[in-house]
Amino acid sequence: MSDETMKITLNVWRQRAAGAPGSFQTYTLDDVSPHMSFLEMLDVLNERLLAKGEDPVAFDHDCREGICGACSLVIDGQPHGPRRGTTTCQLHMRSYRSGDTITIEPWRAAAFPVLKDLMVDRGAFDRVIASGGYISVHTGGAPDANALPIGKKSADEAFDYAACIGCGACVAACPNASAMLFVGAKVAHLAKLPQGTVEARSRVLNMVQAMDTEGFGACTNHGECSAVCPKEIPLKAIMTLNREFIRATVSAEE
Repeated sequence: MSDETMKITLNVWRQRAAGAPGSFQTYTLDDVSPHMSFLEMLDVLNERLLAKGEDPVAFDHDCREGICGACSLVIDGQPHGPRRGTTTCQLHMRSYRSGDTITIEPWRAAAFPVLKDLMVDRGAFDRVIASGGYISVHTGGAPDANALPIGKKSADEAFDYAACIGCGACVAACPNASAMLFVGAKVAHLAKLPQGTVEARSRVLNMVQAMDTEGFGACTNHGECSAVCPKEIPLKAIMTLNREFIRATVSAEE
């Protein structure tokens, strides 16, 4: 083995289908380049498995640029791996040393059932968004950038919340499998903008109801969600969600 390659042992969760029993399988790669991304390393593993006539490891991926949130893997017990503010596809093998053993699992949450191996069904997030995470009222054409008076603080916060890519790391990290950070980011993003105020009440009530219906747990302020978020969405998003929900509930009772 040259100085430019590493030997890595992988403990990978294998599960043939949804509802089927699963177990960890061990694989060894002895020529991993430190310049590979984590997903490229998995590509190499799958090429070796296919060459031997074995079933490749199923895992989600799309953009591989830290934008789509598809690369949902728990790596050594941490969603997206050890680097803060980083998606799995942005993680590189230079973060590891030759001889390391890496354990790879899917998201673990009742609302995200495993489909196969490392792939989970995150359709629950789509249904939460479909319940109200959008603006449907007519807002006219695209205005000039300075046509609507939006304070810099509100604009900056809306932009920060809009950075959420809906990967589900917050749910995977939370001991209660809560989706409060995700829903909070979506509600707070629109709550900070004038275009979102018209439907603010129905939006938060419907999205919280959908979140509960999907089986996500309650928030108990562990803070694990924000700590593993690849876009570093702050816990303030949950505070904003709670405030908007209380405001909408009180308004409904009046």
